[in-house]
Amino acid sequence: MPDHDLTGFDRSTFTHDGATRRILRRGTGPAVIVMAEIPGITPKVLRFAERVAAIGCTAVLPVLFGTPGRDADPASAGRLKAGLYTASSMWKVCVSREFTVLATGKASPVVTWLRALAAHEHQRCGGPGVGAVGMCLTGGFALAMAADERLIAPVLSQPSLPLPVTKSRAARIDISAEDLAAVRGRCEREGLGVMGLRFRSDRLVPGDRFDFLRRELGDAFTAVELDDDAANPDAVLPPHSVLTEHLIDEPGQPTRAALDDVLDLFRTRLLDQQRDTAPQSPSAS
Repeated sequence: MPDHDLTGFDRSTFTHDGATRRILRRGTGPAVIVMAEIPGITPKVLRFAERVAAIGCTAVLPVLFGTPGRDADPASAGRLKAGLYTASSMWKVCVSREFTVLATGKASPVVTWLRALAAHEHQRCGGPGVGAVGMCLTGGFALAMAADERLIAPVLSQPSLPLPVTKSRAARIDISAEDLAAVRGRCEREGLGVMGLRFRSDRLVPGDRFDFLRRELGDAFTAVELDDDAANPDAVLPPHSVLTEHLIDEPGQPTRAALDDVLDLFRTRLLDQQRDTAPQSPSAS
């Protein structure tokens, strides 16, 4: 598909602790932080954000890497350009001190900035709390952000960190022990629910990782695991991106059902509970 010119998305910046990043927004209502996968905020990530906005939420997309709106599909961008763009985004992540790619027992430092963004958007948009969805490299960020009580609807779509290069890393996720304990406590005390999505054959998201989340979070963790034949066959890469590249956006398709489950979580946690929350007017950003 062609590059997206970002029409329909408001653009601004957010600064915390000296770090300023660009932000895209669409919609009104409670905020959902949408964190893109490598190589960045592609047209298909923007399409997902449009769906979030359509149900009555504000989709908030921080630019963590890549060029917003740029298409990375080799079918439209060409294999060489798409490959170079993806490699460039991954290289910037690997050399950045803000991202922890291999280490276990810790979250990426950028999560602190993302929590501050979520707090800001909660104040700005109102509602009972904030939702978050991370994809691939950012998948586990949504879990680490849920150590903050304002995050009430976390979704981990194909969470790929730490990279599963060893058996121990395959059975962990990128969150500190302290934050994981805080999330577990919220699940027990507040009924917080965590949703995870993956294709069963995905080597970047081994089954051991979801088994770890089941052990740690119990019934509070809802796993959506899909067979390979549910993935869009036109996608270039093996089944991986449930909500974007491998989505078949047609009724009755398993990936569409997974998308609907995510949107229903945001409806239930953010919109259905909003009636019990005093309305707040967004302040100027």
